[in-house]
Amino acid sequence: MTAELTVLALAGLLQGLQFVLMAIPANVELGTGKTASPRDPSRMGKPIVEQVSDKTGRLIRAMNNHFEALILFTIAVVVLTLGDKGTGFSAACAWTFLGARVLYIPAYYFGWAPWRSLIWFVGFLSTMLMIVSALI
Repeated sequence: MTAELTVLALAGLLQGLQFVLMAIPANVELGTGKTASPRDPSRMGKPIVEQVSDKTGRLIRAMNNHFEALILFTIAVVVLTLGDKGTGFSAACAWTFLGARVLYIPAYYFGWAPWRSLIWFVGFLSTMLMIVSALI
């Protein structure tokens, strides 16, 4: 397996970990009556992210942000892999992406400003560089 595919698999596991990190406090704070419900607006009153503590809300937003980041990262890995364009540079970018995504969780949770945004940008830039490298 290529380094980029390995990192993609690890990024998928990181998504699962983020789900657990978010789900446990959300269930404790709201109870399963809300979290296991169909979440109809008439029943919920307002979105779950607005009903939890600030830190649990940050975990929800960090998890959702990782879903978004995974879309572009997956595109980069697929293009590199199917195009047989993987290099040491693209592997380094992939590992940098994963490192940034791991750091992003505590940065968001603890409200590290402006570091959270900088960490996000490092991951985003790594992904864009992977796509560009596949085109060259």
